[in-house]
Amino acid sequence: MLRRFLTTTAFCAAALTGGLLSVSPARAALETGSQAPDFSAPASLGGHEFTYHLAQALKTGPVVLYFYPAAFTHGCTLEAHEFAEAIPQFKALGATVIGVSMDSIQKLDRFSVSECRSAFPVAADRDGKITRAYAAKLPLLRMASRTSYVISQSGRIVLAYASMSPDEHVTRALAAVRNLQAPH
Repeated sequence: MLRRFLTTTAFCAAALTGGLLSVSPARAALETGSQAPDFSAPASLGGHEFTYHLAQALKTGPVVLYFYPAAFTHGCTLEAHEFAEAIPQFKALGATVIGVSMDSIQKLDRFSVSECRSAFPVAADRDGKITRAYAAKLPLLRMASRTSYVISQSGRIVLAYASMSPDEHVTRALAAVRNLQAPH
C-alpha cells in the first residue's frame, strides 16, 4: 500500500513538474495578427458578479486579457496586484483589463476584492473552454498557464506573451497598448 502511494505520488509530481515546465517562456500559442476568439463568462468585479462579454468590451477600446493559474497563489497574487496598480495607466490609454482562470466564481468574488483590489474584473472559466480557445491551458493540469494577450479594438491580437513568471506581463501589456495609440 505504501509502495503504491509513493509510486503514485512520484508520478503526480513528475507530471506536475513536466506540465509546468513545458510552457514556453517567451510566446503564447495564438499568433499576433490573428482574430481573438470571442467569449462570454461569469465574472466578478469588487465581489459583484456579472456576465463579461469580450465583444462588448472591445466596443470601448483595446482589451488586455490575461490568464493565470489559480487565485490566491503567490505568483497570481503578485500579478493581480501589479495589474491593479497599473489600471489608471490602462484607463488613460482607453484599455480595459480582464483576468481569466479556471477557478470558481465564488473564489473569484473574494479574489476580485482582495487581490485585484476591485480595480478590474476576473472571469471564471470552469470548463476551460476559453482557456483552450486561447491556447492557455497547462497540459495535464486543470489550470491556465500565465499568458497575456492585448486585443485591439478590431479584435486582432497585437500581443501574445506567455511566461510562468508574473514579472513582465503588465509591462509588456502596457507597451502594446501604448503602441496602439502611437501614430503609424
